[in-house]
Amino acid sequence: MQVIEEELRPPADNQVRIRVLAASVSRPDITVRQGKSLYNGTPLGQKFPFTPGYAVIGEVDAVGANVSGVVAGAQVAALTVTGGYSEYLYWRGDRLIPVPAGLDPAKAVTLVLNYLVAFQALHRAAKVKAGEKALVIGASGGIGTALLQLGNLAGLKLYGLASQSKHPQLARYGAVLVDYTAQYFVEVIRRAEPGGLEAVFDGMSGGYIQRGLQVLGKGGRLVSFGEPSGGLPALSRLLGTVIKTNLLPNGRRIALYGTSTYFLGNRQPYVEDWASLFGLLAEGKIQPVIHQKYPILEAAQANAMLESGQVVGNVVLVAAD
Repeated sequence: MQVIEEELRPPADNQVRIRVLAASVSRPDITVRQGKSLYNGTPLGQKFPFTPGYAVIGEVDAVGANVSGVVAGAQVAALTVTGGYSEYLYWRGDRLIPVPAGLDPAKAVTLVLNYLVAFQALHRAAKVKAGEKALVIGASGGIGTALLQLGNLAGLKLYGLASQSKHPQLARYGAVLVDYTAQYFVEVIRRAEPGGLEAVFDGMSGGYIQRGLQVLGKGGRLVSFGEPSGGLPALSRLLGTVIKTNLLPNGRRIALYGTSTYFLGNRQPYVEDWASLFGLLAEGKIQPVIHQKYPILEAAQANAMLESGQVVGNVVLVAAD
């Protein structure tokens, strides 16, 4: 990645200009940067060079013509997919996400993608109920820590996969932690829960889906939200597993979750869930884990940190003071 400078311009019709206060650093940013996404390195068909950045929180700096209900100075969020690693961002006025005043932008930006995925995986895909048992595969990541926090609020009994070095930082969430680097988690969980789990949440894909299915009880649900590495062949294999599993009579089901429906379909569920999450943050019921903050212009270092495997929680880019 390289830092480039461009001249500011007024927002076009139907656009606003946002001064970015915080941008998330997420796995999809790395996948597309490395050319390993399902779009062969071109996010949603966009050609290189491009600016990564899946989600931002910012302040409306200027408002273009034909934009209603938005005023300069308002704090807003945007699910950008690309473009977030910027000091200023031009964005459609009809796709702004309202953000309550007074929230810490670095914490709030984690809700736009990571907590949204966790919330919708729990409540819209798996439809969890209090008292159910669930496994979080990849419990130490930004989505994993969100699943642990939101799963606690939902009254779940939680199991989490994470390397031993990260267990002390995750112990506060009350999950039964399993070191996947030293233990075969299928055997560990089967001994603990002979009847199986009601839900498994997998953001790592690959062989974890097959092993996750092995710990599900009858009628259990596995929600996969990680883009499979390996492009279209990997996606084809994943879809084959989904179809085969969902046709079997044992009641186990796989659901594939992604945020693409925000751009292609009904956005109301997203609007509702973001409002719920911002409310939980304002009430102190969730506390996003921030592993490290970097200035926006140090996005390359932030990506390297996320790729290091040392991160617990989220890496966030923030505006200079």
